Amino acid sequence: MIRTIYLDNAATSFPKPQSVEKAAARCMAGYCVNAGRSSHRLSRMADEKIFTAREELCSLFGINTPEQISFTYNTTYALNIGMKGVLKRGDHLIISSMEHNSVLRPAVSLSSAGVELSIAQADKNGEIVWKNIAPLIKPNTKMVALIHASNVTGRVNNIREIGLNLRKKGIIFLVDAAQSAGIVPINVKYDFIDILCFPGHKGLLGPSGTGGIYVSEKVNIKPYIQGGTGSMSESRFQPDFMPDMLESGTPNVCGIAALSEGVKFVRNNIKEIAEHESTLADELAEKLATLKGVRLLGRGGGKNTGIVGIALDGIPPAEAAYYLDRDYGIATRAGFHCSSLAAKTLETEKDGSLRFSFGPFNKRQDVEKASVAMMNILSR
Repeated sequence: MIRTIYLDNAATSFPKPQSVEKAAARCMAGYCVNAGRSSHRLSRMADEKIFTAREELCSLFGINTPEQISFTYNTTYALNIGMKGVLKRGDHLIISSMEHNSVLRPAVSLSSAGVELSIAQADKNGEIVWKNIAPLIKPNTKMVALIHASNVTGRVNNIREIGLNLRKKGIIFLVDAAQSAGIVPINVKYDFIDILCFPGHKGLLGPSGTGGIYVSEKVNIKPYIQGGTGSMSESRFQPDFMPDMLESGTPNVCGIAALSEGVKFVRNNIKEIAEHESTLADELAEKLATLKGVRLLGRGGGKNTGIVGIALDGIPPAEAAYYLDRDYGIATRAGFHCSSLAAKTLETEKDGSLRFSFGPFNKRQDVEKASVAMMNILSR
């Protein structure tokens, strides 16, 4: 059996650190009960683990108070909360031409409900710069929602510059950190972020079904759903304080306990992880650039994460991904990556693109095997 070389970390990181696996197992065996609803010992243990996870995230993202973080089941859920909980009819929203459908689709839904929508055009590398956002700003501009790092190319946007300019204008800055949390340093204070949406299962090395949203105390947000929170149970109305306001229903205790260990692992090694992943991606990009029929996406200078996106001539990306898996045991992703806007921006709307994405546990030999495999596939 061919050993799988996993190069699909931008979808979900794999494998996970042993500490993450052990934390999930300990929870399942020892205290996988409902947190925040009871006063017995096991429930208190679950509460403590969830609070510890909030504290770990605060340390990673430069957040002052753990209560400003609410846990969700993924970034998509968090983005819907952040956008639909703030914007109303008559407001103006700006997104970019590189946004994932998790931003685009809620934005389009809001536009049908009376929110004005504008799309800032990215450059040929898929990077969003302030000068392309500034002309779109209007008196009723309420929010700019922006991807931090592209899930198609790995291109990293300068959110600090954009955030500073938005703060001066009093416009809410929502950052989609699906591809940057745990990989690119983020500080909500210094990056002038008002709402941060992040996954647990990607760069933070936690399990699927985990994620979260940070909301600044300055932002007036409404709950996306209402229900049981374990607090103010005698009231018919949703609590108006964080994190309870945005955390209705039973929390994913085991997932959050495991996520806490993933965040701790990343926090202690973030610089090394970022350098390792970007070095491997740069090496693969250099090798693939020498192959006929390969066009690198979003790699003209600037900063990239551990993602290498390519467009192909002569073979559909999906077919190349099939051969990579079947013949070489290399797991990648092909297609449009849930980013139709990005495909248009990068001129890959016909067949999409092929994506290689590295994680902290990939090795240099993975680069060599992937480049040789692509050479063989393209020479057929």
